[in-house]
Amino acid sequence: MTAFPIALVRQQFPALADSAAFLDNPAGTQVPRQVIEAVSSALAGAASNLGGAFEASRRADAIYDAAHDAMADLLGAASGREIVIGQSMSMLTFQISRSLGRGWQPGDEVIVTRMDHEGNVSPWLRLAEERGLTVRWLPFNRETWRIEPEDLKPLLNERTRLLALNYASNLTGSINDVAALTALAKAAGALVYVDAVQFAPHGLVDVGALGCDFLVCSAYKFFGPHLGVLWGREAILADLYPYAVRCAPQELPGRHEIGTPQTELFAGLVAAADYLAWLGAETGSGGTRRQRIAGAYAAATAYEMPLAQDLIDGLRAIPGLKVQGITNSNRLHQRVPTVSVVHPDHSNKALAKALGGQGINVWSGHNYALEVARHLGLDEAEGVLRIGLAHYNTAGEVERIVGALKGLMK
Repeated sequence: MTAFPIALVRQQFPALADSAAFLDNPAGTQVPRQVIEAVSSALAGAASNLGGAFEASRRADAIYDAAHDAMADLLGAASGREIVIGQSMSMLTFQISRSLGRGWQPGDEVIVTRMDHEGNVSPWLRLAEERGLTVRWLPFNRETWRIEPEDLKPLLNERTRLLALNYASNLTGSINDVAALTALAKAAGALVYVDAVQFAPHGLVDVGALGCDFLVCSAYKFFGPHLGVLWGREAILADLYPYAVRCAPQELPGRHEIGTPQTELFAGLVAAADYLAWLGAETGSGGTRRQRIAGAYAAATAYEMPLAQDLIDGLRAIPGLKVQGITNSNRLHQRVPTVSVVHPDHSNKALAKALGGQGINVWSGHNYALEVARHLGLDEAEGVLRIGLAHYNTAGEVERIVGALKGLMK
């Protein structure tokens, strides 16, 4: 692996020419120039519906197919037929939850966690209300900051229909051992639905190795346009009832994609995958697009996580400031570079506003991790001050926010 080309990487992102420090990446990353150009090009040359007998429509068809293939490469799917692309992760989860729930009966059980974003909690709670299902809550361990297998085991039984869990927390940054948790649920006969929104910007997803049945992520969190992406096992997707109009496609992948696709955003989706493949090549990887994407993630992690440790160490040196998550340098591999903090004497909302006034972009509040905030005993309105790194951030930006917070705390 070659040295991480941070200057070259930053040149790919037009937004980074601004003086702002984009440390709001868990909420959405900036996009490279090739994504912007792909969206623009598709609007200019492929602004047509699919399936037409003319060139613009054929270009739209090609973009549609390429987007599904690109996401199959990104997630390790068997083919683009296992990929469903939609408006957002939350919308896709609401939609698929309804399809799954049609076959469930009152008294059947679903497991949701105290660690998840609302996008992987509320759809199942609403479904439970409608279908008379029993909801079982899976906590995360306050010492390890992760969901532990011993806490899952007592919740599983013959009535368990689904386990919904996340790959990485959007508030604490902790990474769960999804493969181990999935194996337990599958042994009990349950389906497993994984929210990988916060993991996908930082680590290579391999749906085959995880063993789950569904996995969702958000393109705008991994340098792409505002779209949600769902992977599902082909046998399940092919048989699952589709909530769509009567004349919609019945075959995969379009079976669960409602309405006319956003062709220009699909083009941006392809470009986001190709950007990661480009980064892999720049950092010394070759081979298939999937192999180059894997190389990009390896290089980005090797660059990001020392920055994250510097950020954690700098924040912990500020009197009274408490990190809500893993801080041990020996456990960096169990977290993504999302760092949330609280201070007993300072409003997180006020701190975020003050930092924004200095050109430092962060978020405050529960960040839709409502159950996490409750589990930690935090004020729901105040939540945390959340700082999130991406591979285009720099050591100078880490120093900038730590110094700014030191000044605001005085």
